[in-house]
Amino acid sequence: MDKLFFDLQSTHNPHRWYLPVEPRICVGPPASPFMFGGVGLASAVAAMERTSGRPLIWATAQYLSFAKPPSVVDLDVWTPVQGKYNSQARVIGHVDDKEIITVNAALGSRPSELSGQWADKPDAPPPEDCDAADHWRAAEGGLHSRIEVRMAKGRYGLDRIGRPEADGRTLLWVRPREAITIDSTMLAVFADFVPQGIGNALGQNAGGNSLDNTLRIIRIVPTDWVLCDIRIIGVHGGFGHGVMHLWSRDGTLMATASQSLIVRVRERAEDR
Repeated sequence: MDKLFFDLQSTHNPHRWYLPVEPRICVGPPASPFMFGGVGLASAVAAMERTSGRPLIWATAQYLSFAKPPSVVDLDVWTPVQGKYNSQARVIGHVDDKEIITVNAALGSRPSELSGQWADKPDAPPPEDCDAADHWRAAEGGLHSRIEVRMAKGRYGLDRIGRPEADGRTLLWVRPREAITIDSTMLAVFADFVPQGIGNALGQNAGGNSLDNTLRIIRIVPTDWVLCDIRIIGVHGGFGHGVMHLWSRDGTLMATASQSLIVRVRERAEDR
């Protein structure tokens, strides 16, 4: 079994897993860190894949509350439908009796020779030719310190102020700094980077807190980097909406994601 980005643990019950909330999977201000939403989705995906023995097709997460270190998130897996080729599943992640995340999903695969891709990878320079984009909290040992980011289109941090992207599009090359295979769980972590496109679209030092995330797996291939093609659709009433295509280096569309989020303009580094 490949190493995961987080420390998911099994129990004597094959339908229950647990995840220690450690600083290395957290984001947020140093005084009040919380588990990154993408880790919540990814851990639920891992629990469902391991419980069902089937690969993910799609999963949608609703983020309900924050899990803070040193708490433990219990992940209860339910599989109300198990067909010949696919399963319908649900995960409820909670800390004690407080629900943190709910994930619904389908898993499985069918024998078929049909295969096609009708989306084109954007024209982007390779990661080696792109500038590094270190998050302002990357030095604090949290999640951002464990993911390498290179900017292929757009700007990062304070450099965005007064320079909105006319098409609302951001291109990020991302990869884990550790020797971790890029699989469905790692794509679930990267998929939660949609809020990073908000600042570029608005031309402000802005981002947000995710309300949800829907990940759809198309075809996962071996790759050392993932190109996150983030497109912000719109911002209004304090909320933003965006989509992402996740590409391999060779141009394979591995997954898509979509999110809604609370938009936050960060006047200070300590602001969320």
